[in-house]
Amino acid sequence: MYRDANTSLFKFWLGELKPKGKILTPFNVIAALTILAAVVILFFRFSKGLGTVVHPDQDRPWGLWINFNVITGVAFAGGAYVLTFMVYILGLEKYRTIVRAAVLYSLLAYMFYAFALLLDLGRPWKVINPIIGNSFGISSVLFLVAWHFILYMGSLLIEFLPTATEWATLKRYRRFFGGMTLAVVIFGIALSTLHQSGVGALFLMAEPKIHPLWYSEFIPILFFISSIFAGLSLVIILESIGRGVFKKEQSSSHRKAHGSVMMSLARVCAISMFVYLFMCMLVFIHGKDYTSFGEGWGAWYLVEILGFVLLPCMLFLYGYKQANLTVIRIAAIMSVVGIILNRMNISTIAYNWFDHSLHWPSWMELVVSVAVIFVQLLVFRWIVRRMPVYRESPAWVSSDGKLKKSLHTTNKWRNKKWKASA
Repeated sequence: MYRDANTSLFKFWLGELKPKGKILTPFNVIAALTILAAVVILFFRFSKGLGTVVHPDQDRPWGLWINFNVITGVAFAGGAYVLTFMVYILGLEKYRTIVRAAVLYSLLAYMFYAFALLLDLGRPWKVINPIIGNSFGISSVLFLVAWHFILYMGSLLIEFLPTATEWATLKRYRRFFGGMTLAVVIFGIALSTLHQSGVGALFLMAEPKIHPLWYSEFIPILFFISSIFAGLSLVIILESIGRGVFKKEQSSSHRKAHGSVMMSLARVCAISMFVYLFMCMLVFIHGKDYTSFGEGWGAWYLVEILGFVLLPCMLFLYGYKQANLTVIRIAAIMSVVGIILNRMNISTIAYNWFDHSLHWPSWMELVVSVAVIFVQLLVFRWIVRRMPVYRESPAWVSSDGKLKKSLHTTNKWRNKKWKASA
């Protein structure tokens, strides 16, 4: 019997490893070539040193792999903590159809962006120092961010494990991890809130280097607020793409709820963007940086604030009022561009602005950055096409839930009867 169980498990894995869909597609070909080029570049990076593929200097030590993949990418992973809060804490069941996809994307984002972080470190093996106690650096913001990063990845993994156990029909583990969901969600929300603001806090020590229009002591709060609409905007984009790519994998309830869910997310994005704009206005008035609008920086700042925050905020409101999904998707794309622009302004473009030179990444940095995103999307697609991310959970999951509810009702009735007789 033990041999038969191993044989069936082997056949299951073998069947799941088979491609589900066309192999030679434009996306697959481009992704494969980009990843292959990135592998070659990384070989030179680890064999010849970091300076052979990037050109950082003492004034700008962080390259594209940190400034774009990590600092910018983490903002787009904010959809998970927002949606889990709405579903598991506020009880808004209409968002349950997309919460698993949001958790999966955020989990993969943190995993692959942690890999991108290692690429940009001169001695990547030193990254374990905050964990093993060697040079803890507890007075550093990076120590705080590192532990939040690690713990939140663990929280996202536990949040997603019920989906994986349903796929592998591991009933006992499904009940175990399903029972942990609420506690892990609460823990994860607290971690992500601190982590998003902690990334912004990294730049508090760089006041002399960041242009006054982008620097303020409220950067941590601005990073946290912007992660709300950044994460939800990316969810809107991914759900819109997934509606065409994952037709077979989506349940009928998911497809029916798509329009209503996107409208509601647009409203949340509009509200959070208005709060962000209000905060930016307060920071500007309080800082009295009126003289900072010279030399073109003021115009560039207005492009970011008016063109990629205020305008998409208005488009979100218009799309919500008119029930226009096309306008909402355009607003989501503009919002994503705006977040990229904001994070790159703070970390790269408006960083060391006074030397009148712009730090351009090497083409090899660009290739590796795009390859990391491609790998993330390929893994996301592989999981969605096999696990019940968009599909309904198996029947045995709902039957377990009904059995637990029945037992709970029976026990409650027995307790009442016992109290009455007593």
